[in-house]
Amino acid sequence: MRITVPQKGQYIIKTLHDAGFQAYAVGGCVRDSVLGRTPQDWDITTSARPEQVKALFQRTIDTGLQHGTVTVMLQGEGFEVTTYRIDGKYEDSRHPAQVTFTPDLREDLRRRDLTINAMAYNDAEGLVDLFGGLEDLEAGIVRCVGEARERFREDALRILRAIRFSAQLGFSIEEETLAAVEELAPTLRRISAERIQAELVKLMVSPHPDYLRTAYDKGVTKVILPEFDKAMETPQNHPHHCCSVGEHILHSLCLVEAEHTLRLAMLLHDIGKPNVLTVDEDGMTHFHGHAAVSAAMAEQILRRLKFDNDTVRRVCRLVQYHDYGNGQEIDIRLARRAMNRIGEEAFPGLFAVKRADILAQSSYLRQEKLDRLEAWQGCYRQILDSHQCVSLKTLAVNGSDLIAMGWKPGRELGEALSMLLEQVLEDPARNDREWLLAKAREGI
Repeated sequence: MRITVPQKGQYIIKTLHDAGFQAYAVGGCVRDSVLGRTPQDWDITTSARPEQVKALFQRTIDTGLQHGTVTVMLQGEGFEVTTYRIDGKYEDSRHPAQVTFTPDLREDLRRRDLTINAMAYNDAEGLVDLFGGLEDLEAGIVRCVGEARERFREDALRILRAIRFSAQLGFSIEEETLAAVEELAPTLRRISAERIQAELVKLMVSPHPDYLRTAYDKGVTKVILPEFDKAMETPQNHPHHCCSVGEHILHSLCLVEAEHTLRLAMLLHDIGKPNVLTVDEDGMTHFHGHAAVSAAMAEQILRRLKFDNDTVRRVCRLVQYHDYGNGQEIDIRLARRAMNRIGEEAFPGLFAVKRADILAQSSYLRQEKLDRLEAWQGCYRQILDSHQCVSLKTLAVNGSDLIAMGWKPGRELGEALSMLLEQVLEDPARNDREWLLAKAREGI
């Protein structure tokens, strides 16, 4: 098998070879190349010690010398070069207490998590596949190298990685590996929130975000996202729905584009439903006020998982307003007020969230719901095309204008601007500087 290693990667491998060392491209870049995908990074493994690698290249960065990793910089591009190693005992379900460098490539490959990530390649020797990675790629299987329980005991994050790779590649998880996922899922409690977050996002933006069901079935979400377990166990006996809250969420994830804020919004849009569940005398379930409760819970969950403030803000806004306007007759005045309330930045994403939500429901009144959504989008396009003002940033006057008229800075000034904006939201033709100044002179 021939893999096209980029020129800079070939240069690093050849330089190490010429100095008497072994060197190979390794891991994800080999896996992706075999699958016909373009690798994001090219990692190199070598028999050379870190100090020997540093001596061969003009510019290097000490990325992780204790683990044998040096980053070689070539014309601004970095390549991680890591010495063959044997990992010592893992004491925190994440990191080895020590590593031992080895001249044996097999020892280095056998410590890796999955067979599909344990292949190496160089042009001289071709593909080195000692643990059946190529066979598993061809069969569409995610399998641990060696004994699955041992791999997961070493590093509990590998449990999530196995599910994530399954979702990214559309592969099934091999039986022994899946049994080890279920047995050792509780050890994920020892993994940092930041690491959990990174794997969850990769799963969410994968081609199969609904493979989160595997995480639920095997007890993983019970540890990392217990709110989802409650959703999976909450029925929806209502004409608008045909499955549990959790199954609805899983279905909706596949109906929105693979952008992380949209996928996270779908994951969390109904997460508060179990907390507001009521059942009427006919056995029909209701979830009044669930959007606000879901938004509050979404913020708690995202902050627990250490998401950045911008992601928290954007996702929570989509969750809070995902039901906004349902059942209302849409007109452009209502749309302007909705854009003002929800925010111009968030508003376009709301259409994608609403559509996914509708399509993941039962077929009851589906066309009517989609027609209403199209009416919303038509109003939105009209507002954009005619450059109508929906926020203070495009209001024809600002605070400085009012201060120049004699208004004092402070709360009353802010209220005056809001009142002027209300006039414009009612009729966009009023967004005229002289008209608004005249209203301000009148005391609004």
